Amino acid sequence: MRSIVQCATLASAFQENPCDHRDMTLAITVRSGAAAMTISVVTMLVAACGGSGAESVASSTDPAAATASSTAPAPSRPTSTPAPESATASSDTTAAPAPTPGSYITLAEYQADKAAYDSGDVVLFFNASWCSTCKIARDNLTADPTAIPAGLTIVTVDFDEATDLKQQYGVTLQHTFVQIGPGGDELVKWSGSVTAEEIAENTV
Repeated sequence: MRSIVQCATLASAFQENPCDHRDMTLAITVRSGAAAMTISVVTMLVAACGGSGAESVASSTDPAAATASSTAPAPSRPTSTPAPESATASSDTTAAPAPTPGSYITLAEYQADKAAYDSGDVVLFFNASWCSTCKIARDNLTADPTAIPAGLTIVTVDFDEATDLKQQYGVTLQHTFVQIGPGGDELVKWSGSVTAEEIAENTV
């Protein structure tokens, strides 16, 4: 009975000025031994103080809430998305150089920059102005230069004047074609072609 009277007295004190007696909540619980009375007093305390401290009271008197908050899973971290393989592969791929356009040039033009034609096929065309079949070939090559396949360079050589070249490649007849490599070595030799297509077919 004495515990009930003390509890009622403390409750009255809380009602008069509850915010100055927050530290008495635990004493009420121990002396009264009545859980229902303790909860009633705490409720009056929270209501009188305008709700301040409600969270702390609830957490101290509710073990289940404390356990739930401690076991809540941590938010997952965002994972980065790997770049598509196609994007990486494209950066490592080097495009092959485009072949040089087909051309029909003079010996002087070729000798001025031989290295410019090393990536393609070079064919020396030994011809003479008085040779009828040579004229047919020359007319075909100059009439439509676009007919010369890409990567093929045909170099016109004067049969009567280029004595050193005739000796170097063993040319004894006009209208002779000699395909040479980057270093000037003979690769193949033939005669009789009159079109760019026929010349290209004989290259190696």
